[in-house]
Amino acid sequence: MKTTGNTILITGGGSGIGRKLAQRFNALGNTVIVAGRRMETLEETIAGRDGMHAMVLDVENQEAIASFAKEVIARHPSLNVLINNAGIMRREKLTETRDLYDAEQTITANLLGPIRLTNALTDHLVSRPDAVIVNVSSGLAFVPMGSTPTYNATKAAIHSYTISLRQQLEGKVEVIELAPPAVQTELTPGQSTREGYMPLEDFIDETMTLFLQQPTPSEILVERVGFLRWAERDGRFDQAVGMLSAH
Repeated sequence: MKTTGNTILITGGGSGIGRKLAQRFNALGNTVIVAGRRMETLEETIAGRDGMHAMVLDVENQEAIASFAKEVIARHPSLNVLINNAGIMRREKLTETRDLYDAEQTITANLLGPIRLTNALTDHLVSRPDAVIVNVSSGLAFVPMGSTPTYNATKAAIHSYTISLRQQLEGKVEVIELAPPAVQTELTPGQSTREGYMPLEDFIDETMTLFLQQPTPSEILVERVGFLRWAERDGRFDQAVGMLSAH
């Protein structure tokens, strides 16, 4: 992935990892479009920065994705990088019959949203030089945490989908997976100050160092996520599951 001169679309750009990635890529000399549900938070992301733009998008709305894709291409025809970052995380209790709203919303936001937006932009990206798709998964794609079963499942699915996407777009679009560990963001209430989670700035610093490598790794893995990413390979899977359950 070239690191400057791109036009980059980042979903979930109003806070957390998405906001910081957007600002860092912009600082490298990229035009960056941040998308999310609330224009107010998106405007906070781009405030005082040249070459940054904000557009409202609800990744859970299939019709909105289709119209958004047309609009973003019309407004930014040089768009060549898509970073599918938006997502939600909900705790679920599986020990009794329950309302499945949280599970269904998680699947729509975390899995169908990236698939639909990627699909809507594929023809355009294939036509662009230096095109890249970055899908944000999670360390929990590789070792599930018992309290967030559907979240884990969607991230495992994104990991698998990204591999297939990479194979089919080989030679046309570079496909990268970014798998964060537990990071201090507001993905869940109180997480931004939760002890033991990786500070957001530290995560972004290490992540950008990896993006700057040439060639760019197909998986962007900060050192801290390695315990989960390679747990099964290294014979530590059950241990890792137990540690996440205790945490």
